[in-house]
Amino acid sequence: MTTTNDGVKLAYRVLGDGPRTVILVHGWMVSGRVWDDLVAALDLSGVRLVVPDLRGAGDSDKPASGYTIERYGRDILGLADDLDARSFVLVGHSMGGTISQWIAAHAPARVDGMLLYCPVPASGMPGFPEQALELFRNANNAGAHAAILGMACTNLSDVGRERLLAAAATVPAGCIAEAFEAWRGADFGDALAAVTAHTLVVATDDPFLPAAFLQAAIVGRIAGARLAELHGAGHYVPVERSRESAALLTAFLAGLG
Repeated sequence: MTTTNDGVKLAYRVLGDGPRTVILVHGWMVSGRVWDDLVAALDLSGVRLVVPDLRGAGDSDKPASGYTIERYGRDILGLADDLDARSFVLVGHSMGGTISQWIAAHAPARVDGMLLYCPVPASGMPGFPEQALELFRNANNAGAHAAILGMACTNLSDVGRERLLAAAATVPAGCIAEAFEAWRGADFGDALAAVTAHTLVVATDDPFLPAAFLQAAIVGRIAGARLAELHGAGHYVPVERSRESAALLTAFLAGLG
């Protein structure tokens, strides 16, 4: 456990003891367990992998409020400080991708690389489908969680679905609602010009975050960023295509030298 500067206790796991610190930042309505299959398929040689549960998720504290992108970002920076990681690689999924962009834009000297799986852009999702708004805002029960997974995923196994539903069950309704508005309404796209990290954005068959949208909203705004497309998966690509996702991460880390 670590404690943030506003007194919230964050749970995290550390795997490996290599010289390069890699922080896996999970997304909305899940916990650090979203990475389990990817981690199992990953070569940890030379890597210290840090897998936190964000505030409000998993085994971390669940305060009544404070679920903003900036607050999440400062929590991760504080965790890195506690682990004496002066620089690190960020791997973000979904809202975790938004958080990673915030960190890379506001503390660019600390981020060596950034790999983003189906990330919500720093400019948010102002065109979020109207028919899905109420479902996402009020995703406070297993039925709503399952409906969202059904909309977002294209290749989710029964085991993967149960793992994601179990993770969602750890997140209180207030966190789900506040964090949804935080990532949907994110508005720091102009700050991406400050990002210096080597950046790879991974797009899938995600119906909410198609490749062309991610290219325009993220890749085109970060100097030297690249887009990779991994088909045969929806939004939860670390679960739906864990081996391929791990292979992309391994290659990305190798490319950093």
